[in-house]
Amino acid sequence: MGEPYFQIKHKLKQHGIVPFSSNYALYSDMSELVMTLIESMVPAVEVYSIDEAFADLTGIDALDDLGRRIRSQVLRCTGIPVGVGIAHTKTLAKLANHTAKRLQAQTGGVVNICEPHKRDWVLRNTNVTEVWGVGRRMKLHLDAMGIKTAMDLAKSDPWTLRKNFSVVIEKTARELAGTPCLELDELDPPKQEIFCSRMFGKRLTELASIKEAVATYMMRASEKLRVQKSLCKKIRVSIRTGMFNPEEAKYANGVVVELPYPTDDLRLLTKAAVDALDRVF
Repeated sequence: MGEPYFQIKHKLKQHGIVPFSSNYALYSDMSELVMTLIESMVPAVEVYSIDEAFADLTGIDALDDLGRRIRSQVLRCTGIPVGVGIAHTKTLAKLANHTAKRLQAQTGGVVNICEPHKRDWVLRNTNVTEVWGVGRRMKLHLDAMGIKTAMDLAKSDPWTLRKNFSVVIEKTARELAGTPCLELDELDPPKQEIFCSRMFGKRLTELASIKEAVATYMMRASEKLRVQKSLCKKIRVSIRTGMFNPEEAKYANGVVVELPYPTDDLRLLTKAAVDALDRVF
């Protein structure tokens, strides 16, 4: 469990620890760079999250060498160490990736379990709770069925799993057994909401400074809007004081602005957001 910064800042100072505010814009930029590097080396990529992707390796030989090249290229260009898992299904690839990171000293961050004996070793030595799609809440039910490892799940009857749990767990078991059930999705569906926000590294009390921040966030949001070729009809602007210090007065407010017509024009979006800030500050 984390602790609020104001409660431990004296301890951090004693140990020479310097806190930094989170920088989600930087995270997004670095993620995009990593994905671009991977896309340049494989036929197709599904960006699964900000720090994870699936790649189509159809027609590529020497998969271990490719995995090492991907890892080396990303590290050289971004300074970010990544894990590479190679397998015949998405679920097995996730498991291989988990093993690559868990046993990085032995694997060098790359694990290929396309060969059956390597796949079986990973399945036998992985707790079922580490399998993609299996939550810890499900562990008790799986334990009661004698399913404790990924191998146990792979050997389970898929129809029984579907009846007792869901079609998701059925597909997970089939994928662990080597049957692909999840296709590579190269195109993400357009987002219905785009959210840009952050906590400030220092207190802001002047309206001008907050307006500058709002304009910056709107620029970032509009970039995402245009990338997915969408338009915006409503904007919500909200602000609040710090949450953790009980001795401080609290303030939080927000307002929704409906635009006269859908748009991706940064000038109109920024003006609407800044005007909205005047109403809540």
